[in-house]
Amino acid sequence: MRIEVRGRNTEVTEELREAIEKRFARVGRQVSELARLVVELSEERNPSIADRYVADATLYLKGVTLRASEASPEMLHSIHKLAEDIRRQVKRHREKRRGRAKTRRSAGRLRRREA
Repeated sequence: MRIEVRGRNTEVTEELREAIEKRFARVGRQVSELARLVVELSEERNPSIADRYVADATLYLKGVTLRASEASPEMLHSIHKLAEDIRRQVKRHREKRRGRAKTRRSAGRLRRREA
């Protein structure tokens, strides 16, 4: 999986890049090598907003695009919550695909028995 990290209103440090790669390594093992993950980090400039640090992720898979957004007072915490959200979506997507394949196989077996 290829990972792109972008910063908007904030600088993307090497520490943030490493944290993103570490958190999304688990997701990378579950998706294709051709998948592309775009993580955008931003900081809200309004002082009245408590959850200033926002992390958005878009995961481009074959046939589906998964998106998530998280905000918190610390950037690393936003990244952690974001990774968990994407991991949950990938898991659900994989289960749906497996369920469809399982249904098709059993329907094919029933057709062969009837014939």
